[in-house]
Amino acid sequence: MIVTYNWLKEYVDFDFTSEELSHRLTMAGLEVDAMEKIGADLDTVIVARLAAVEAHPEADRLTLCQVETGKETLQVVCGAKNHRAGDLVALAQVGSILPGDFAIKKSKIRGVESMGMLCSEKELALAEEAEGIMILPAGLPLGQPVFEALGLKDVRFELGLTPNRPDCLSVVGVAREVAAMAGRPLKRPIPEVNEKGAPIEAETSVTIDDPQRCPRYAARLIKGVKIGPSPEWMVRRLESVGMRSINNVVDVTNFVLLELGHPLHAFDFNLLREGRIVVKPAGEGELFTTLDSQPRELKSSDLTICDGEGAVALAGIMGGENSEIKPETTDVLLESAYFDPTTIRRTSKRLGIHTESSHRFERGADIDMVPLALDRAAALIQELAGGTVARGRIDVYPQVLPKISLPLTVARVNAVLGLELSAKTVKELLDSISFVTRVENDGALTVEVPSFRPDVEREIDLIEEIARLNGYDRIPVTMPSGALVSHQDSPHVGLVRRVRDYLVGAGFSEMINYSFIAESAWDRIGLAGDDVRRKTVKVLNPLTEEQAVMRTSLVPSVLTSVAGNLAYRNSDPRVFELRPVFQVVEGQELPYESLRLTVALCGRRAPEGWAQERADVDFYDIKGLAEGILGLFTLPALAWETDSREPFLHPGKSCALRCGKELLGTLGEVHPRILREFDIDEMVYLLDLDLTTLFQQTLGHPGFRPLSRYPDVCRDSALLVDEEIPAARVLSTLGEIKNKSIEEITLFDVYRGAGVPAGKKSLAIRVRYRSLEKTLTDEEIQGIHGKLIRTLEKNLGAEIR
Repeated sequence: MIVTYNWLKEYVDFDFTSEELSHRLTMAGLEVDAMEKIGADLDTVIVARLAAVEAHPEADRLTLCQVETGKETLQVVCGAKNHRAGDLVALAQVGSILPGDFAIKKSKIRGVESMGMLCSEKELALAEEAEGIMILPAGLPLGQPVFEALGLKDVRFELGLTPNRPDCLSVVGVAREVAAMAGRPLKRPIPEVNEKGAPIEAETSVTIDDPQRCPRYAARLIKGVKIGPSPEWMVRRLESVGMRSINNVVDVTNFVLLELGHPLHAFDFNLLREGRIVVKPAGEGELFTTLDSQPRELKSSDLTICDGEGAVALAGIMGGENSEIKPETTDVLLESAYFDPTTIRRTSKRLGIHTESSHRFERGADIDMVPLALDRAAALIQELAGGTVARGRIDVYPQVLPKISLPLTVARVNAVLGLELSAKTVKELLDSISFVTRVENDGALTVEVPSFRPDVEREIDLIEEIARLNGYDRIPVTMPSGALVSHQDSPHVGLVRRVRDYLVGAGFSEMINYSFIAESAWDRIGLAGDDVRRKTVKVLNPLTEEQAVMRTSLVPSVLTSVAGNLAYRNSDPRVFELRPVFQVVEGQELPYESLRLTVALCGRRAPEGWAQERADVDFYDIKGLAEGILGLFTLPALAWETDSREPFLHPGKSCALRCGKELLGTLGEVHPRILREFDIDEMVYLLDLDLTTLFQQTLGHPGFRPLSRYPDVCRDSALLVDEEIPAARVLSTLGEIKNKSIEEITLFDVYRGAGVPAGKKSLAIRVRYRSLEKTLTDEEIQGIHGKLIRTLEKNLGAEIR
């Protein structure tokens, strides 16, 4: 938004310097991005009179002028044709620097000396184009700087407004802020419309078919206007803020837009079919040509202004070529309306049209400004273009929007801002920008928000306004207070770090995959149709089908990474992933998030070298790794169950790991069918642990058992048991015998073959005995050992070999 110092002075009487005004605007939240002093460096361009104008002796298109400055007469060569003797002109003297760093020097043109230059509006940056030199009004004193003589010295401020301040997209809006700063009243224009025509209802009508997107539409009719150039003051005013003059009627609509911040549109009334206005949605695929001569394909989501037969304007954005104001226009229908910001923003963005009108409507115009802007424009058109204004105005406002009132307490204001403002001060600050503030009986405030501030919706918005108006620089600087807190990681953080460090130390590499996965991944690892892991959290906007759901298992990602490593000739991958998975819980909005560890290895057991033969990893490598990880924790008795029943593991070459009734995880060789799904031609061994459950089973500190200073005694026994009895059952049966002299029980051999009956196997067990109190005798050891053997014979049908 661009405003000028002199234009602001028309609406509020202030005495700030331009530098002070720039600072105050910035501190009030209206940041000044640039400040330009118009005419400040052009005092050497002065008012002069053409004493004589003659033809150049050496050039037909040039003239030789004798120019009086009030002190001397100078000879100047000029290339324009619109001047004559006696005219007052703008003379740039030798040494002047014109806009664009154009220096004026003493020169010879076609052999004739020239002592300066006669300037046009373009050369003085007062207009974009000029057909000749600038002819000044009669009566100006000679020798006076042109900008000073014409009252053109001004300061232009370019404001970088945030999108929530549409109220400052006008000169009056900025003047309102300046009035609050200066403590002076705001002088808003009060239009006086001279209505002499027939009643407007007899001439035209307005119908709103979509009141949700157009809550209010007003119109005035002016007949008998004369289209022509605008007066000098209007042209100067528009050009001072970078807007080009078009004609008197269009210039008025642009002037009011800049002055009051409310967009208007003027239709050639004689081009409106059936002489009426209908506001309605566009037809799907409808073609409409806007004022820039571009055909636009509209959608039903676009709002149009129509006459009796079709569209004549894109609501709030741009008029149509079929109803524009032309030199022959005599009757003008003037529109002032309010449109839904979302509708304007959506259409503007889709069509790639950004106009001064759409810029304001899509940020939120002032619905109460509709009649004032309309009357202001009608009065100016009548003044500049003549014509007769029809009596009355059409103002279709089906449902009046309610005023917003917000409660506010001074205690809350002071608590947020760290100030000690009184209720009186708070009221004065808000009232200075046209808020209506009432003090209730209990001392609280009720603030009615004006319609031009759609951004103020909550109490905190009012507090922000108070801080801004009181001055951000008046908020005291205080050091924030805070207490130093000793941070301790949760126990699980340390456990996770311990697992990760162990695996890295064992030669494994950690990988991190996306938490999103394809739904087809569960088919690739063979999950049954009723497996709970198939119930997944779906991603609403997946980037690809390969990332459509949140994963419930790490196995597909890990096997994909193994396949990728093998494809890139890393033939001995040792990888792991330690990340969360997400399981849907019935009746809950959020999934259950648990931490899992999946480890995979294949290929050689040791790196290739001359000193060792190739030996590939097998089931016992992954089992040993699992035992090493579990050894990091203090756990109650663990149970290894043959056949994990996981569809992605080989039956008979896998097992499940339990702690009591809780399943901690599974491990084993990956099923050949699953390997084929992932294009893997090596045997892969997998460990899949539920770390969340594992951590829950972890006991506290294991405690300390003192070392015995007495000798140990070992007894070995070879037992025949049925083939179907697992060794773990033998060991668990022995573990049920509680005797403090038993220090350790170990299975150290399994034998099948000669001397062992069919259907049997031989298990060799070593029991270590040691007492903390004395040296055990043979009789004591034999008694305890005999009890162990009898228990096995009774419970498992074991026999001593």
